[in-house]
Amino acid sequence: MRLATSNVATEADPTLFLFSDGNSYDSDEKLVHEHDLLERDVELFRRYLYSDGKPKPTSKGVVGAELVDGLIIQESDYKLVKTRFSAFFNTNVHSYFQGIGVTNLVIIGVQTPNCIWQTVFDVVALDYQRVTVIIDATAVSTPNIHIANIFDMKNVRVATPTLEEWCQS
Repeated sequence: MRLATSNVATEADPTLFLFSDGNSYDSDEKLVHEHDLLERDVELFRRYLYSDGKPKPTSKGVVGAELVDGLIIQESDYKLVKTRFSAFFNTNVHSYFQGIGVTNLVIIGVQTPNCIWQTVFDVVALDYQRVTVIIDATAVSTPNIHIANIFDMKNVRVATPTLEEWCQS
């Protein structure tokens, strides 16, 4: 999972766009998912993926941890590294967002029941004013799982428009 944020938060519109689809966006902040080469920060349930003789899927410096073509971290960019599903777990992203005045988040990406769901519920717990998940810009392997997770998010007052609906609002 790769996250990039759009730095459009201003006093007039304190919304920050949190992307987890690995595409390129004009941004000064980048949040990436990678693990250290000694595997000290890998979740217990994933450690079998990091055992001897197996490729390390998201270890720093490994192909699986590389950014997609077009998404480049410049020297002047602010890079945040996450090691868990949530972009907010054990990172300073919340403090960083508070420092630049972000109060609203729009979230898109893949693995709705994992990274999206966990990030959304952390954002809700942290009392961001407006949380939006663009439902046709998030995905998972089966529609039923996606629908169930979107239902959970709606129950905690997360806005769930389509991209077209969101663009028209």
